[in-house]
Amino acid sequence: QVRLVESGGGLVQPGGSLRLSCVASGSIFAIYVMGWYRQAPGKQRELVATITNTGHANYADSVKGRFTISRDNVKNTVYLQMNSLKPDDTAVYYCNRDGSYWGQGTQVTVSS
Repeated sequence: QVRLVESGGGLVQPGGSLRLSCVASGSIFAIYVMGWYRQAPGKQRELVATITNTGHANYADSVKGRFTISRDNVKNTVYLQMNSLKPDDTAVYYCNRDGSYWGQGTQVTVSS
């Protein structure tokens, strides 16, 4: 059974940073594309970033230059380093495996 568990969310001031983590279990982590998505209140879930099994990253235009996705295939973990956070980044952030499996989400709130 595939399980994804996110952590690292919280409340941060505008301009601050957070690092999200997602630990995967129940499958061979290294072969899958992993991704981060987010959903703000009243909005549809949207792609934030993805990373292939070889480390190629792709980002939404809204986070390019501010967010960095990375993975550790030994620890079965994918990370999202978020810098220069803005109030518009406020959302529940979800980890995703290969477009099929989702974590429970972690809340990120950017507010002064």
